[in-house]
Amino acid sequence: MSEIKTYRDLLIWQKSMALVSEVYKLTKSFPNEEMFGLSAQLRKASVSVPSNIAEGYGRNSTKDYVRFLHIAIGSLYEIQTQIEIAFELKYLPSEDFTRLDKLMKEIERMISSLLRKLK
Repeated sequence: MSEIKTYRDLLIWQKSMALVSEVYKLTKSFPNEEMFGLSAQLRKASVSVPSNIAEGYGRNSTKDYVRFLHIAIGSLYEIQTQIEIAFELKYLPSEDFTRLDKLMKEIERMISSLLRKLK
């Protein structure tokens, strides 16, 4: 097992960054009237996940790290809800929804597992 030197080495951060890229790509095809609505909300929440993982990792206490991981998972739940809304509104094809849902569930499991190890 390789040694983790920075937050960039965390698989959970790497997968969260992939989620950001996916969200940005997919929201480009949303209707223009969603630019300041659902698109903006999804993008903001997606950026929050790896940002909070990184910030928490950089803190000097486990308590702070746990707090930031809770914020990250909260943002992830926000994305899951908003992706579901986008799918219901027919902004996302089912294959994109399924792919994104799988990635989000994987990240959710990883954050939950890390939280259990840190507590």
